[in-house]
Amino acid sequence: MINNTKIVIDNLDFFYGQTQALFDINMKIPERMVTALIGPSGCGKSTFLRALNRMNDTIDGTRMEGDILIDGNSIYRGHIDVVKLRKKVGMVFQKSNPFPKSIFDNVAYGPRLHGTKAKSQLTEIVEKSLLRAGLWSEVKDRLDKNAMDLSGGQQQRLCIARALAVGPEILLMDEPASALDPKSTTRIEDLIAELRKNYTIVIVTHNMQQAARVSDFTAFFYEGRLVEFGETKMIFTKPQKKQTEDYITGRFG
Repeated sequence: MINNTKIVIDNLDFFYGQTQALFDINMKIPERMVTALIGPSGCGKSTFLRALNRMNDTIDGTRMEGDILIDGNSIYRGHIDVVKLRKKVGMVFQKSNPFPKSIFDNVAYGPRLHGTKAKSQLTEIVEKSLLRAGLWSEVKDRLDKNAMDLSGGQQQRLCIARALAVGPEILLMDEPASALDPKSTTRIEDLIAELRKNYTIVIVTHNMQQAARVSDFTAFFYEGRLVEFGETKMIFTKPQKKQTEDYITGRFG
């Protein structure tokens, strides 16, 4: 079932000031599959996710040791254009964060930032991105309306469309459905299943049923350490580590 490896994490340690948050993480994330990160609150899942597109760089006093390679190239060594990196590695946050602009301008924001000016080109990108995010049929007649007027579930799909508009290869999702109702959550999960055909997806989720439903691989983190990583089916039915089994069966967490 293993596809080509897209991301290699090599002896990753991460610190907030003097406090170590991640310890010696080694992992290979496969291409065009969904990898779920599970574990109790504060175990390092989101810190790890943000390390994959250097979002942690925006936090003062953080430092990283080890390396992360995407397509064989280090994203931490030498001169890396972080803007280009984040174009390749898009991110969707827990709380939908549309800009207080029109639906069209939300999706066109990234492409404009990267130099696309032609209206016809932008229109095509916006339509394609909204189609991919499963939102086009709901908003195609009101693209000039304020994005803040959309429902919570629609706003989150808009944020996914915005991330897709710049043509990423990897999509990072930090609990993208945790603030949504069950119906909207199902829409997001269906969308993830669809997007995995074209994108490498890494998703943080507190919801183990969701991890079991949407992911091909699962990584279990505990207190900043990667306890176990493998095919989701194996992690949930035949975990190798007792700690993983205890977490999955609800004995702690």
